[in-house]
Amino acid sequence: MRHETIEKSLNLMMVLIVVAISIGGLVEIVPLMMSSDATEPDEGISVYSPLRLAGRDVYIREGCYNCHSQMIRPFRSETERYGPYTTAGETVYDRPFQFGSKRTGPDLARVGGRYSDDWQRLHLMDPRALVPESNMPAYPWLADNVIDPDLVTAKVKALQMLGDPYTDEQLAGAAAAVEGRTELDALVAYLQGLGTNRKNRR
Repeated sequence: MRHETIEKSLNLMMVLIVVAISIGGLVEIVPLMMSSDATEPDEGISVYSPLRLAGRDVYIREGCYNCHSQMIRPFRSETERYGPYTTAGETVYDRPFQFGSKRTGPDLARVGGRYSDDWQRLHLMDPRALVPESNMPAYPWLADNVIDPDLVTAKVKALQMLGDPYTDEQLAGAAAAVEGRTELDALVAYLQGLGTNRKNRR
């Protein structure tokens, strides 16, 4: 009888669905919020430098996460190909995180230092010059777009207010750190830093 009442009342059914989803979500999320493994940075993890922070913004704007994940799952097939699996403590300063779910291209969580800066630049400008079978689009405009120092300073200040441990010195020097640098410089710096502070973890 109760089931019939619920099933025949659309409004009641919707309210109960929302309640059930809310309770389920809280049961999954709240324990993570209280866990130091998910809220404290792993050893060696630090905030992004201003140039890498600008590069991360370019990475997000250009939709790189649509084809490249940044999360190595704890399976042998993944760790043998990409390196140590990803932990929550690695991503505490990612807003939003770049785990992704699709891998048209390889996972980039440990790509830092695997290739030279020149290789990364050429690959972003003309992917098929280095990987003939690549279906990655080229991004030549990044070499012409200059980073806005004021925008980077504002971003560092906002992250500092949110609790990221940027010092006042880092905030004061943010504009100078990106002055005259292009979006290509920033994106290469971002990619070259991915996973470099976790290379020795097994």
